[in-house]
Amino acid sequence: MSNNWRQSRLILGQVLRHRLDLLIPVETIPRAFPRWCLKALQKVLPTPSTPRGLRLKQAFVELGPVYIKLGQLLSTRRDLLPGDIADALADLQDKVPPIADFDVDSFVSAQLGTTSTSLFADLQPKPLASASIAQVHCATLKSGEDVVVKLVRPGIEQAIVQDMALLKKLAGFINSRIPGAQRLQLPRVMLDHENVLLQELSMFGEARNQIQLRRNFADSDLLYVPRVYPEHTREHLLVMERVYGVPINHVDELKTRGVDLKVLAHKGVETFFKQVFEHNFFHADMHPGNILIDTTDPGNPKYIALDCAIIGSLTEADQNYLAQNLLAFFHRDYQRVVSLHLESGWVPADTDAEEFEAVIRDVCEPIFAKPLAEISFAEFVITLLDTAGKFEMEVQPQLVLLQKTLLYIEGLGRQLYPELDLWETAQPFMERWATQHLGPVGVVNDWLNAGPGVWQQLSRLPMIMENTETEIRLLKSQLKRQASDLAQVERRLAQTARYRRYSRLAGVIVLLASLWWLWAPLHQSITQSDLSLWPGAVGALVGVTLLLRT
Repeated sequence: MSNNWRQSRLILGQVLRHRLDLLIPVETIPRAFPRWCLKALQKVLPTPSTPRGLRLKQAFVELGPVYIKLGQLLSTRRDLLPGDIADALADLQDKVPPIADFDVDSFVSAQLGTTSTSLFADLQPKPLASASIAQVHCATLKSGEDVVVKLVRPGIEQAIVQDMALLKKLAGFINSRIPGAQRLQLPRVMLDHENVLLQELSMFGEARNQIQLRRNFADSDLLYVPRVYPEHTREHLLVMERVYGVPINHVDELKTRGVDLKVLAHKGVETFFKQVFEHNFFHADMHPGNILIDTTDPGNPKYIALDCAIIGSLTEADQNYLAQNLLAFFHRDYQRVVSLHLESGWVPADTDAEEFEAVIRDVCEPIFAKPLAEISFAEFVITLLDTAGKFEMEVQPQLVLLQKTLLYIEGLGRQLYPELDLWETAQPFMERWATQHLGPVGVVNDWLNAGPGVWQQLSRLPMIMENTETEIRLLKSQLKRQASDLAQVERRLAQTARYRRYSRLAGVIVLLASLWWLWAPLHQSITQSDLSLWPGAVGALVGVTLLLRT
């Protein structure tokens, strides 16, 4: 409780210190008293000279890694934020202040269990990049390869746990106090977010992710993943190949090098859908600080993925559900969309299907056949969720990483090629996927994949049938015993009910007889103003009444 209180005071202190209250338009406050309080606060406190974007960035940095991650996400949404704020928050992607007074050699030596000079011919003390969880230093192995060394910030785990404790408490408060908030499942979303952040602390986990992602795109011209040196990797230290490229948000430099931005934008969408629907293993932290562009062939540029700490995957059911929903959206088959929502159980079974279809149609129709510059996927998702909320649709926490990745993709697409039509680009890919997974080819593939298991089960079929017959006989015997026990319980309940009825009748008779027997003495005591008998009479009446109620 004390930690939460300290964190609350820290957040409030940052809001006041950096005058973040000035970012809230007074006219958007619905109630009069809070609106008056905010207006008074903005007049009383001194006006800052530092630009608002820098103030917000500094507040996120001082609040810690959880809030820095929020700033990274916001920095990609230039359609939702003013340009100056988005520019300032972009520094949170790889320009977080480095660890103060950090002895790189000592840290690396402690992680390796030997001196850093035994592995590295050169290790730069100044970081190449610094982010919320870790910072990166350039180095050269004794064998001559240029590498980068990623180091987890000391003490970062405790900071994450403290920050998330407050956010989880706040999520629980909103979930229990605000009507309709339950469908957002904020407590579970916050718990999943905490687990994702804590997973980033393990360099062993990141190394496994990076090796798998590199394997998935080994022969692809879409994405390059740097090589990892697993033999040199430790719990809080990762060694990988150093790669060179242009940061994806340096659009002017990409144009100067003659990069075909339309091809690059289309490749980005294809890369995302391939990761989600073919590999079921997608990079879920695709902010600009983690993506470089290989411009060796400007007409056919290639993405370079860094920082594979956060990887997402879906269950087969969720994957099929999403794919079929997307296909239904692409074909404007809103009746199918409604059917999928009902089949998945994400909306109640008694939902008015026709009304739900009409609402989805009204939300989705305006977005089709428009370039990305004219629509916002984020606004579309928010509107759709708000609308679906009227039908008690629940937000699925397992899809939060996917939603966040889609937001990153849209933000990057806006910067690269605003005319990109997200739907037109994705539709051919999804139709190919449907042919392979949902059509006759998909059925055959399912049979082929299941073949060895099916043949194994067929060979065991006689034994399975014999066991099944034994289990059925045992089940029938158990059901017979349960029926006998249930009949006995019902007889006992009936006896108890009859006993209670007789007891109540006897109590009423005793009560009436007692009142008739005591009526003369009570009447005499009233006429003579003698109240000595009344406490006992009242007590008896109350006692009998309580007995009858029991």
